[in-house]
Amino acid sequence: MIEATSRFPGEAECRYQLLCPFPCRNQVVEMFDHAYQNYMDHAYPADELMPLTCRGRVRGLEPSRGDIDDALGKFSLTLIDTLDTLALLNKTAEFEAAVRRVLSDVRLDNDIVVSVFETNIRVLGGLLGGHSMALLLKEGGQHMLWYKDELLHMAKDLGLRLLPAFNTSSGLPYPRVNLRYGVRGPETRTGTETDTCTACAGTIILEFAALSRFTGNPVFENHARRALDFIWEKRQRNSNLVGTTINIHSGEWVRRDSGVGAGIDSYYEYLLKAYVLLGDDLFLQRFNTHYASIMKYISQPPLLLDVHIHKPLLPARTWMDSLLAFFPGLQVLKGDIRPAIETHEMLYQVTKKHNFLPEAFTTDFRVHWAQHPLRPEFAESTYFLYKATRDPYYLEVGRTVLENLNRFARVPCGFAAMKDVRTGSHEDRMDSFFLAEMFKYLFLLFADPEDLPFDVEGYIFTTEAHLLPLSLSTAFLPLLSSWCIYIYIYIYIYIFFFFFFFSPYEMELDDSNFDWSCPNTRLLFPDPAFPRSLREPIRTAVDRSCPRPVEPGLGRPPLRARDFMANNPEHLELLRRMGVSLIHLKDGRVQLVQHATQAVSAVAAEDGLRFMQEMMELSSQQQKEQLPPRAVQIVSQPFLGRVVLTAGPAQFGMDLSKSSTGVKPYSGCTELANAALLQGRIALLQRGQCMFAEKARHIQKAGALGGIVIDDNEGSSSDTAPLFQMAGDGRNTDDVTLPLLFLFHKEGNILLEALREYKEVEVLLSDKARDRASTFPLKDPELNPTSCCRTLFALNCSSDMLDEEEEDCSPEEERGSSAPSAQPGLMGTEEHHPVGQDEPGQQDVGSRDEPAADGDSSQSMDALLADWKEDLEAFQQMEKDEL
Repeated sequence: MIEATSRFPGEAECRYQLLCPFPCRNQVVEMFDHAYQNYMDHAYPADELMPLTCRGRVRGLEPSRGDIDDALGKFSLTLIDTLDTLALLNKTAEFEAAVRRVLSDVRLDNDIVVSVFETNIRVLGGLLGGHSMALLLKEGGQHMLWYKDELLHMAKDLGLRLLPAFNTSSGLPYPRVNLRYGVRGPETRTGTETDTCTACAGTIILEFAALSRFTGNPVFENHARRALDFIWEKRQRNSNLVGTTINIHSGEWVRRDSGVGAGIDSYYEYLLKAYVLLGDDLFLQRFNTHYASIMKYISQPPLLLDVHIHKPLLPARTWMDSLLAFFPGLQVLKGDIRPAIETHEMLYQVTKKHNFLPEAFTTDFRVHWAQHPLRPEFAESTYFLYKATRDPYYLEVGRTVLENLNRFARVPCGFAAMKDVRTGSHEDRMDSFFLAEMFKYLFLLFADPEDLPFDVEGYIFTTEAHLLPLSLSTAFLPLLSSWCIYIYIYIYIYIFFFFFFFSPYEMELDDSNFDWSCPNTRLLFPDPAFPRSLREPIRTAVDRSCPRPVEPGLGRPPLRARDFMANNPEHLELLRRMGVSLIHLKDGRVQLVQHATQAVSAVAAEDGLRFMQEMMELSSQQQKEQLPPRAVQIVSQPFLGRVVLTAGPAQFGMDLSKSSTGVKPYSGCTELANAALLQGRIALLQRGQCMFAEKARHIQKAGALGGIVIDDNEGSSSDTAPLFQMAGDGRNTDDVTLPLLFLFHKEGNILLEALREYKEVEVLLSDKARDRASTFPLKDPELNPTSCCRTLFALNCSSDMLDEEEEDCSPEEERGSSAPSAQPGLMGTEEHHPVGQDEPGQQDVGSRDEPAADGDSSQSMDALLADWKEDLEAFQQMEKDEL
């Protein structure tokens, strides 16, 4: 059974409960397209996409984020990191186009300092993965026939640029290198570091060995092996554990805490995968030694807690970081399925509590660090567990990951990292690993074997999920020195004679025999319910330690800031329950204040905190771009451009500053009937009751060519109030193409008074006032009734914004109705402005063809002209200030 509606393509189909994973596969592809295309449209050739501001992140142009920026090298990082994902997802044409872009646009000799670790796994790994895919497609005889190892040449160039970092007495690499100048001391901002993390130095072997075997140059593999040898020698001999940070010169452990998360994680991963890729038993022996200690000291199922390497029975911390989520997948590769199931289930339950895995969480499963940069490690372990067990439970886990990404991380320009999983607030980043890893593992989880362009069993995944062919293991002989060959021959002769003289049946079997093979999961778990029996106690333990928050009496999700409307009584009641109060300011905005002690429950107080943080995030996004004032110029008789009203801009719709003539459509008179009444006209709208963007959409759908929103806060004026910008509704507003301007109450009244005096008023919406002599040359329209007005909007109003004594311009059957739906020519009226929320307004104003009845005017024409003159001077002064 599926849901009837969905927010994203493929979402509804994906809700088949464990019946068919393929619609979820299609949704993965759609989500990848959304992320990748937005990177190409808004960010390329920058390294990464900033999805909230829809632009590229260029190092040096954006505020520094510290060590995070060391991954950026002005080499189109996301594109390179995504190459083999394109191939895996059957996007052959896009892959070929991406390879051509890399070859033509990317430079690797930039004078910039980068992380050796990040550049190796993302850029070098991406180039090698792309090269592997290009060879595969070329062998197919239909694609990439022009390819001549260009990506491999770039990979070799990059490898040579990284090699200077390994010029240390220990063989451990410096953590950073200058791509152009290498490691030359302070003048290149390198060579001064003394420490590096274990993972940074120990996550080199796969890429460097692959580069050596692809090119036939052993120097890369030799350096990577030397670094691994040094770390192994420096392990704590009693516990057989390694620390988190090591001195690259002396080999002393700087941080002696040991775990499987940040700082160490991929060191263990690469020991096991180096054995798989290269076939060297030495790597497996070392991994098995470390793994035994991990399971003895660090693993406390389902927890994985850091310990001190010298006192491994003492915990080093009471929290876990999200990077350890890769470990169940590594345990599957090792063949230790039971603890993998247990740890993965713990991680899944934490994910369900917070929608995403927090960057760090405590032993009672509460948030320690609230960020979540869209890390893929949990999806990786989910895929490997499903591959090992074929338990459809893991398809459900994957569907949850998809759903949460779409519900909470998806934004118009891609997917945004979570700044706080508790509040749902975003961070303006979409790291390259999101495209490189997340969509690979999710696609493989849901794909059928015939959906894959090649057999992934023939490849090993690097820590960045790049694909390296296992055939590289047979390319080792030319790289080995002669004495190594003799050693291997001796070993094989020894094994032959051992098995020849001793029957295998006489050998005593023990657990160590299984260290060299992967178990058959069907034999281990013949009962399909057995994995469920492992998961249930963990689910219960998580629920007991961190119960799922549900506010009593409120069986609905909490109010989100993007949905809030200040005039909605239900929303106001929800705010009251959350301890949030509204303070109405004199300028028409409202201020939100939260007092947690006034919330009806602790859960409601937490929801209130989340709501306030979301509101501040929305407000900060909408206030980033300050736009200059705009002009509403009355151009019809008798004004002819002499009256200019200062107007506030909208952050969406037509950009009037890019129009050379302004918006000046034809003026006509029609009866107020249905939406057709607004066609070819400018709609006059009252502030309040709905979003500004919603107003714009309504009048645009009705055929209006523009709109003016008048403030309902009596006495407000551009003379005394700061410029007001109409914000969007938190969603994509690219569909709004007409111009929309905002007038304060005083300026709006000038327009209304003009409407009371004259049967019709024509206005010009523009970025600044136009020259009256050239734009409005005729003083007497009777001489040529169309030469002046043929391109102007007509702006009329209905009587609900004028005096009550005036004749209603609505049809007879609609007169007296205040509901927008009862007046088809009038638009809906309530806008939402985060933090600066508007007060509820009254009615919108549409157009009419009948003249307004004469009534007593509250202002004389002299007073009006004085106000017009004053406003024109104010606008001219604002123009000067802007210049």
